[in-house]
Amino acid sequence: MSGAKAPTVTGASLSKWTMSYFAAALLSLLAAEALMAAGYGYPADGLQAPSTLVVVHLSAVGWLSLLMCGALFQFIPVLVNRPLAGARVMLPALLCIVPGLVSLVSGFMAMDGLLETAAPLLPMGGLLLCTGFAFAAGSIGLTLMRSRPLPIPSAFVAAGLAGLLVAVALGFVFTQVLGGTLAAPVFAHIAARGVPIHAAAGLGGWLAMCAVGVSYRLFPMFLLSPDAQGTGTRLAFLFAAGAVATAIAGGLAALYAGWPMPDVMLVAAIAAAGAAVFYGRDVINFYRARRRRDLELNMKVAALAFVSLALAVALPVVQAALGKSDTAIAASVYMAAFGWLSGLGLAKLYKIVPFMTWLECYGPVLGRAPTPRVQDLVREARAWPWFVLYIASVWAGTVAIALGSATGFRMAAAGTFAATAAIGVHLVRARKLSDVDGSRRFPEGSLRPSLLYSLAPGRR
Repeated sequence: MSGAKAPTVTGASLSKWTMSYFAAALLSLLAAEALMAAGYGYPADGLQAPSTLVVVHLSAVGWLSLLMCGALFQFIPVLVNRPLAGARVMLPALLCIVPGLVSLVSGFMAMDGLLETAAPLLPMGGLLLCTGFAFAAGSIGLTLMRSRPLPIPSAFVAAGLAGLLVAVALGFVFTQVLGGTLAAPVFAHIAARGVPIHAAAGLGGWLAMCAVGVSYRLFPMFLLSPDAQGTGTRLAFLFAAGAVATAIAGGLAALYAGWPMPDVMLVAAIAAAGAAVFYGRDVINFYRARRRRDLELNMKVAALAFVSLALAVALPVVQAALGKSDTAIAASVYMAAFGWLSGLGLAKLYKIVPFMTWLECYGPVLGRAPTPRVQDLVREARAWPWFVLYIASVWAGTVAIALGSATGFRMAAAGTFAATAAIGVHLVRARKLSDVDGSRRFPEGSLRPSLLYSLAPGRR
């Protein structure tokens, strides 16, 4: 029997290179987890050590940012009901970002004494990353500009793009100062004190805002629940935008006005906590009002990811009360980045990859040949234990950071690496249709999907 139609994605067109972004992102995550499991970076080394910078940028740029770019290229048309503008920049952007990340990470390793080279790795990496993310932000931003007035989900993404531009601009300054190509006192001052702004713009502005915006659209789609609306949703956006604006504008002002940077970031964190409360209310309402009573695996894991977000918000308060404020920020950021954002990212990949593969392979023959359902491309019972291991390992790693246990953190990181690798295998099997039975796997007229790119009617 033929499965039910998948949700429409702007005429069932597929973003050609999104799978390449996902593949590069997963490889970056595995590399970061392997290094953490080997004891490279924090907490074995300091927060500003070159080894920690390697892991941080593999995670934030290589994993989360590439994942976000790939997802936005596919789903921005869903958010605004308009084709992606400048879609041809997808591949050039990827071909700048990946070598830029390699150059950046190699530069940090050279600072750590692991590489001996005279090549200007950091300046080259900063330039390539700026170019690649400028391509991506230009395409996504132009699509949003043509779609005004923006609904709340798209407004979150627009604010996230602003955070990306600030984070990339500051990162460019850092790489040029560290690489010796910028020596003016104004740039040296920014490099010396601007790291909190860079981190807040990247993690809180770019990644968190876009994740929230996309989830406001995808969750109702996958749960068959009403879209979020009302005062609470608007307050979630206003608190979140206020937090990002405070961290960036207030932080930049603090660089030159002499304000205490921690105080500025504390105000931003309070606003972000307020946003998390209203956002969490909407997420709970999505689950309560859903018409799809039986939850698919991706939505079960997403629920655990949101528990991680709640824990990330509560951790600094609890640890400060226990007199452990020195590790509160590190533990909270790790929980937010790997428990919430990464957990949510892996969960959505488990839905998006089969969904895109179904559209590509079976869309052309829908109604003319027996086709499986999207759910038939995966085996949830086999994948579920790996997602549980991933979330449990992240929570254990957070506890290890809070307690200052480098050995405990390495063991937890090994768990996240094993779980991510297994989830990656399930994604590859879904892409290759390995779990589809019999003649329904490749009916006549269907396309055989590639691991790294998509070809389908309406392709771009």
